[in-house]
Amino acid sequence: MLWSLLKILVFVAIVAVLAFGAALLTETAGGVQITVAGTEYTLSALQSAIALAILVFVVWVLFKLLSLLLATLRFLNGDETAISRYFDKGRERKGYQALSDGLMALASGEGRLAMAKAARAEKYLEKPELTDLLTAQAAELAGDTKKAAEAYKRLVSNQSTRFVGVRGIMKQKLSEGDTDTARQLAEKALSLRPKHEEVQDTLLTLQARAQDWAGARKTLTTKLKTGTLPRDVYKRRDAVLALSASKAIVKEGATVEQQEQAIEANRLSPDLVPAAAMAARAYLARDKKRYAIRVLKKAWEAQPHPDLAHAFAEVEPTETAQERVKRFAQLSRLAPQHDETRLVMAELHIVAEDFPEARRALGDLVEREPDARALTLMAAIEKGEGASDAVIQGWLARALNAPRGPQWVCGNCNHIHAEWAPVCENCASFDTLSWRRPEAPEIVGATGAQVLPLITGTPEGAAGPDASDIPEVELLEEEDTSVSDVGETLPQGSDTGGGDAKTQSIK
Repeated sequence: MLWSLLKILVFVAIVAVLAFGAALLTETAGGVQITVAGTEYTLSALQSAIALAILVFVVWVLFKLLSLLLATLRFLNGDETAISRYFDKGRERKGYQALSDGLMALASGEGRLAMAKAARAEKYLEKPELTDLLTAQAAELAGDTKKAAEAYKRLVSNQSTRFVGVRGIMKQKLSEGDTDTARQLAEKALSLRPKHEEVQDTLLTLQARAQDWAGARKTLTTKLKTGTLPRDVYKRRDAVLALSASKAIVKEGATVEQQEQAIEANRLSPDLVPAAAMAARAYLARDKKRYAIRVLKKAWEAQPHPDLAHAFAEVEPTETAQERVKRFAQLSRLAPQHDETRLVMAELHIVAEDFPEARRALGDLVEREPDARALTLMAAIEKGEGASDAVIQGWLARALNAPRGPQWVCGNCNHIHAEWAPVCENCASFDTLSWRRPEAPEIVGATGAQVLPLITGTPEGAAGPDASDIPEVELLEEEDTSVSDVGETLPQGSDTGGGDAKTQSIK
């Protein structure tokens, strides 16, 4: 309404200015004298202005006629589209102007205006490869997904714009949550443009989410070949995918192929803890203890981890507690000052009922990094040395309120995971989990494998509750149980196996 009123006011103002100018010229004395072939013509000021305007118009018409004459001559010389191009120049000018206005409206966030300009451009230009893309993006901005899908489908039907159409439909399916269709479209888009980094990353994420490890490894190889991924990162992520494909190795009946994949994952990335643990178990399944020990030592040297300690314990399942302490000295020498080394050795000495040595192994950890595991071990040491209940309960009280220590944390969203996974269960990002202390304090432990894997054992043949579900206070405050009693309940020579991380122990 206001725009229409403004246009009317502008029109009235222009008419008023022209009328005022005409009246002023009429009252102005003098004029222009023109002599043609001996005949003299005298024009007033108003007539002179009108004659000048007519002259400009005539010159413009002459130029147009000259352009038409040149187009006709080109047509007669064999250029079949010369005349049609002459008459289409005005339409093209209007069409490209509408296209330009549509792009500006799209950049400004005016979806409806952009759609209107796209329709106008399509009317004049008749070039759908240009206008359909503007129409699709403008429709998405305006929330008209149906019209956008129709425009993308028209783009798919054109060979030169097929990739743009497939990518657009893929993004629509992703926004709708149809990941299966989006994955198929991403594969098609990648076949059309193998070097497109965004499509590569989208397809890799979708394949990892769908656990299509073989397809994900192919996509990862494509990223390496096209130069969108450094070789060191490629080796790490390829190891992650190989490890993901072989996770069934921890279950009974693992195939030879799965064992090979676990070993391959460790070869590609020796410092990847889950890969090292799986590869060691694969070697143990083949009765190759020496290879298993070598794998675990190399991984421990890079990053000590409870899973590696459990796998190392499985190498000799029938050894006594003292023999195990002696054998684990191989690992402790590789990273003697690391917190995990201190904790593991303290646990082993507790099982062996050598409480002074356990205290020395623990060192200043309870003051420097007082997490639940270290504080609970300290309570076990105090109880084993005959301390009063008040002292033991004091350590346990601190343990209940202390952080759980290092866990598998997503580097993208800081979500804590119970166990390692190739894809974050919270934000679906790929290869973002790392073993570290969470930035925010956590309420419950992420895994039971690293908290008291020694003193929560169950006597062989007894059916007990899941150790991770028993509070540490109950474990150490049962009426007739001491740490030495718990050590006695650990059967000599019992097989720890590769079971659930919450129940296995480094016995």
